[in-house]
Amino acid sequence: MIGTTRRALLAVSAAVALPATRLCAQTVATELKVSHYLPPNHTIHKALEAWGEDLDKRSGGRLKLRIYPAGQLGPVQRQFDLARNGQADMAVGLTGATPGRYPMTELSNLPFVFPGADPSSAVTSKRLTELAPQYLAHEFEGLRIFWFGVTPAVGFFTGRREVDGPADLKGLKIRFQGEQHAKMLRTLGAVPLQIPPGDVADGMAKGVIDGAMYNYEAAGSFGLGTVTHHVAEPAFVTATLGLVMNTARYAALPADLRAMLDDTTGPAAAARLGHDWDGADRHGRDYMVAQKVAIHTIAPAELAKLKTMLEPLGAEAVDSLEKSGKPARAFLAAYQK
Repeated sequence: MIGTTRRALLAVSAAVALPATRLCAQTVATELKVSHYLPPNHTIHKALEAWGEDLDKRSGGRLKLRIYPAGQLGPVQRQFDLARNGQADMAVGLTGATPGRYPMTELSNLPFVFPGADPSSAVTSKRLTELAPQYLAHEFEGLRIFWFGVTPAVGFFTGRREVDGPADLKGLKIRFQGEQHAKMLRTLGAVPLQIPPGDVADGMAKGVIDGAMYNYEAAGSFGLGTVTHHVAEPAFVTATLGLVMNTARYAALPADLRAMLDDTTGPAAAARLGHDWDGADRHGRDYMVAQKVAIHTIAPAELAKLKTMLEPLGAEAVDSLEKSGKPARAFLAAYQK
């Protein structure tokens, strides 16, 4: 009788424990590694943190992000490959950091090229993300594009020399953010230098470089306020960053978690990121003013000279891609609508 009772109690205990075990298995969190090269005070890092908190809540703790900022997993030029080869599950990379690998995407960084002539990040980021599936996905083989973030317009931040027109750029050593920027600088007689973003302030302080192409938010994030004496406005080019995920890692996730990733990214998320970026850029400008940096407005006649000198770069880039069978002209027309 005692043996029978004990067996019955064990059977009940097992029946109770089984659902609990299954429930525990169902709530084990999936953690995704997210790499990027920007400092923790940057708008994109803050956006990733907020996204991670949102995914955690939506999934009931089943989906979490572990973010590695400031190039902890690799330098800026390796970010996309970190995700592609599985060293990270996701990454935010700068398309211009590896010249020649993302030429279609970099058409968005041509001088004076904006959707509807609106240079705001909210507009440019949304539009580029909308066009990515049709025109740009082939450049990111092995990666799923979640959004593109197009920077607020990038201008000239210099130390000793004021830039008020093309002639002032001749001979200046300028840090750039992509191949289109490098071509532009060479056309204007400047010397483009590829320097890690974290080394720019030190390089300007020591006179190794004369200046850098940045927007106000990035200049503030990387501490250029103490070494910059001059900024030229208006800025007229952009740089492009993208959040991507390893396609095999994405496919291995449960369908509901994949849906959460998709529902919280795409054009709407890009527009929100851009809106925040635009706000941070305004704060960055205020920071530069507080640092007594002289902000100069390029005269209309000098701006017209810049446009005339740089216009052939767009035609050259489009023609080259068209000859290789890429729909560059159609993409650029769609982007600029």
